[in-house]
Amino acid sequence: MVGYSPAERRRQLTKLEYGLAGAASGAFTRAVLQPLDVLKIRFQLQEEPLKRGLPSSKYTSIIQAAGSILREEGPSALWKGHVPAQALSVIYGIAQFVTFEALTYTAYPLLPSNITSGIFKPVYYFVCGGVAGCVATVASLPVDVLRTRLVSQGEPKVYVSIPHAVRSMYKEAGVRTFYRGLTPTLMQLFPQTGLQFGFYALFTKMWNSTKEKTEYTPASSIQSLVCGGMAGVCSKSVVYPLDVFKKRLQIQGFEEARRKFGHVSRYDGLLHCARTIARQEGLQGLFKGLSPSLLKAFCSAGLTFASYEKCCQWLASVR
Repeated sequence: MVGYSPAERRRQLTKLEYGLAGAASGAFTRAVLQPLDVLKIRFQLQEEPLKRGLPSSKYTSIIQAAGSILREEGPSALWKGHVPAQALSVIYGIAQFVTFEALTYTAYPLLPSNITSGIFKPVYYFVCGGVAGCVATVASLPVDVLRTRLVSQGEPKVYVSIPHAVRSMYKEAGVRTFYRGLTPTLMQLFPQTGLQFGFYALFTKMWNSTKEKTEYTPASSIQSLVCGGMAGVCSKSVVYPLDVFKKRLQIQGFEEARRKFGHVSRYDGLLHCARTIARQEGLQGLFKGLSPSLLKAFCSAGLTFASYEKCCQWLASVR
């Protein structure tokens, strides 16, 4: 049920119902995968190499980093920033899926059938998904910046609570603090979200081509999970360096809380950030945290699409 299709006309939902399905899928996925997000952010923010045997490197692998966090900060540290992260997922899920469904519904009668249903359907989904991702990003970025700050701090904590964090961040540079990293975020999210929806349409089409052509049947949970997971990995791999730039820019002005984790650089903007990372950390620095990120991308996209499909199917059945 992802995207408008005449075959599902009798199963179309209202914007409110699409929003509820998007919120539920985002909240469920976030609750399960928050520890992977914490590990990914810690890796992205570490300027030292992710290699064993270097005394300056605090984190060197997924297992080592998880053990270090558990030992030094306790199990709850793997869910640091979970409250704003949940708010982020819910806001993003609502904005993304409501916008995507509205765009595909509006564009469907205006475009030729070979684009909306034929071989170019992934391109159609790419454009609608990219726009939906940008809308969702603008709506949720302040919560994303807040979450990054909470996840990145060590002990003792600089921010003792969410209200304290919001007040402290506002004193830095006003509302602008909550939109740090907006440029790389939009540059990342348009192609990533677009590719995610495009690859999902492509993999779903390939999956359905192996079945016998019968009357329309909803996608199974396994189909949505596998196709969504593969779409998440493919899209994340393409734009990953922009995610690193975004995280580095989001903690500017927050250097003191990062001292115990290693060296902290100051960046004057996106291009300076990219050049500095490439010069000081090499090309591998642009892909720090890629392993937990791809693992999370597969699980996150797969669970998001599967739970969204199931929520939509359930809402359609009870109407």
